[in-house]
Amino acid sequence: YFSIYILALIGGIIADRTRNYKGTIFTGIVLMAVGYLMLAIPSPTPVANKTLFLVITCAALFVIAFGNGLFKGNLQALVGQMYDNPQYSSMRDSGFSLFYMFINVGAIFAPFAAVGVRNWWLSTFGYNYDADLPALCHGHLAGTLTPEAVDTYSALATKATISGTPVTDMTVFANEYLNVFTTGFHYAFGVAILAMVLSLVIFVINRKKFPDPSKKVAAKAGDATAVEMSAQEVRQRMYALFAVFGVVIFFWFSFHQNGLTLTYFAKEYTDLNLFGMAISAELFQSLNPIFVVSLTPVIMAVFAAQRAKGMGIAATGFLIMAIGSYVSNLPMHKDIIALGTSPVKVTPLLLMVTYLILTVAELYISPLGISFVSKVAPPKYQGIMQGGWLGATAIGNQLLVIGAILYESIPIWMTWTGFVVAGCITMFTRRFMLKGKPRQ
Repeated sequence: YFSIYILALIGGIIADRTRNYKGTIFTGIVLMAVGYLMLAIPSPTPVANKTLFLVITCAALFVIAFGNGLFKGNLQALVGQMYDNPQYSSMRDSGFSLFYMFINVGAIFAPFAAVGVRNWWLSTFGYNYDADLPALCHGHLAGTLTPEAVDTYSALATKATISGTPVTDMTVFANEYLNVFTTGFHYAFGVAILAMVLSLVIFVINRKKFPDPSKKVAAKAGDATAVEMSAQEVRQRMYALFAVFGVVIFFWFSFHQNGLTLTYFAKEYTDLNLFGMAISAELFQSLNPIFVVSLTPVIMAVFAAQRAKGMGIAATGFLIMAIGSYVSNLPMHKDIIALGTSPVKVTPLLLMVTYLILTVAELYISPLGISFVSKVAPPKYQGIMQGGWLGATAIGNQLLVIGAILYESIPIWMTWTGFVVAGCITMFTRRFMLKGKPRQ
């Protein structure tokens, strides 16, 4: 997450220096496909050479992040140029909201496609998916399972075989299940390769129709329409922008827990049965893009009057998680590791409601944030302020590790309470700092 945004800043610098924005975007798409190809190549489990596996995995993630860096920011610049014409400038916010919405159309299908490939591969070899089994298999091979976890492992292993035949050799089962399970995950990354190829085809077909940021003409020094801002106004605008950057840091620190602690919560503490249907923990990842697509028109209608409330909404989402976890008396993470699974499972509706609320907060803060920066930043600081937005987002994502530390160290309800406190402090701080900020 950190690299995606920091490298987007690097991608912008490369495009600015080369003046080849479309070529940079093209290269980014190709690199992302190459990175996913590196991840799609299966490796045996347990890994024979852990160092080599780690190097290949990290290299693949870097290639994906770097490709995204070449692609992400420059595509946003291309979209922004569509609204530089004064005739359309009033539609900039709406344009970025629609851009953000269609990004999430693809994200809706990604978890379903990945889970579908993985589960299909498991069923091909006679296995069912079980969220607790991979960790138990690793624990069995490492000899670290407690007696309670051994009993859980034995019961789940038999349940995971489609034939229902009792498992007699738990070590053989662990090796076979892990190999099939992880190979299915590798093949799931192949779906991303197909998606990148489709993206490349669409881009190439429409390349000539897109505007070219390299041809954007800067206002001449003697242009009568150019207005020099006073030092006081510049300070006001910079103050407002840094306040927004602070919100961005803590928002992404909280929101992107959906790829960390909230996903672990889905796997370990959530009853993966919804209205009689078995679901996978990964499918909760589809909720955010589904809500983005469905709620964007609503948020667009009320954003201008409600801009300051994003962090308060995010805090409400984690408050619901805290209350649900406390009332359910969920055990600490270290306790369920010892047992092999949580003795208490909460309804999946808890996460569904939380994702809904967090998505509303996201739509208040994220898609229009870039538009806000472009309007408020003083003309001579446009570039560095857009870089500041990306840098603040990167810092927020780097702080995700704090959530993981809390999740493993304190009661679950206290972990979510920490995000509630962070959200509330940020919300009130931002309101105080932005009093008297320029209205744009």
